Amino acid sequence: MQRQRPPFRLHLRLTHLLPMLKHIVMWRFKDGAEGQSATQHAAWMKQQLDALVGVVPEIRSLECGIDVLRTPVSFDAVLTVVVDNIEALSRYANHPAHLKIAERAKLIADTRVAVDYTLD
Repeated sequence: MQRQRPPFRLHLRLTHLLPMLKHIVMWRFKDGAEGQSATQHAAWMKQQLDALVGVVPEIRSLECGIDVLRTPVSFDAVLTVVVDNIEALSRYANHPAHLKIAERAKLIADTRVAVDYTLD
């Protein structure tokens, strides 16, 4: 008598099949808001965002930069974050540490633009 093998079952979480996502945000800060310059706000933002690494588990990579040219078309700061997928971006966005930064950003930012795209 031949021994029967159990049926082969492949368990995949569909979220792992989704492509990784890059989230980019740029800000122009209000010069003089809360008694600080736009450059000071950009430095604060960079410090706070860099500190999210290791705190927000969804972050695969994070880079924050401060503009050095200060031209009329420049933004003051930029953030680039890579996460696993759209669901991970939502968890990142709703993480308490991120929400704390976002609340202050609303007060000190004049303009915020963002783009999110998948990595091939």
